[in-house]
Amino acid sequence: MQPGKVSNSAVQADQPRTGASAETGTATGNVDKIRDILFGSQMKDYETRFSRLEESLLSQTAELRESTKKRLDGLEAYLKKELEALQSRLKTEREERSETVKQVSREVKDIGEALSRKLREIEDHSSESERGLREQILQQSKELLEEIQARNTELSSVVDRRIQDLSSAKTDRAMLGALLTEMAMRLTDEFHLPGAEG
Repeated sequence: MQPGKVSNSAVQADQPRTGASAETGTATGNVDKIRDILFGSQMKDYETRFSRLEESLLSQTAELRESTKKRLDGLEAYLKKELEALQSRLKTEREERSETVKQVSREVKDIGEALSRKLREIEDHSSESERGLREQILQQSKELLEEIQARNTELSSVVDRRIQDLSSAKTDRAMLGALLTEMAMRLTDEFHLPGAEG
């Protein structure tokens, strides 16, 4: 009896034991025996082939599963490595950008402080310039006032001298007139000295 075939006794065990079923079971058993005689060797060959095919399929399936697993593991390792590299690059870029931002902030702060110092210097210089200008104007005002006073004094002296000169000139003219009058009187014998009469 071939593997996978149902035995006649098994078929008979499954069916009720009646007179008709017993005859049918005997006929079926005879057909099985005839089938075994005619196709027994071919069935064994088919079973062997099916068994080899099944083993080959199982082997190929296992190999395919193992190959797929290896490829998936390789792909997973590659993706993991790439993700780690990407994370590392992102971390590096983040740190570089953070450092750049800090540097720019420091530069902006330094520029602001430099501008503040420059503005203070300009204000101080402007204040000093204003003080210097005010002192210069005050000094020039003093010098101009002193010069005006000196000129005023000088002019006053000149005017006084002129007035004195004019007064002296006026006195001289009166004396000159009296002298001329006296000379005219003498020429006309009209001039008499006091006490000369008599």
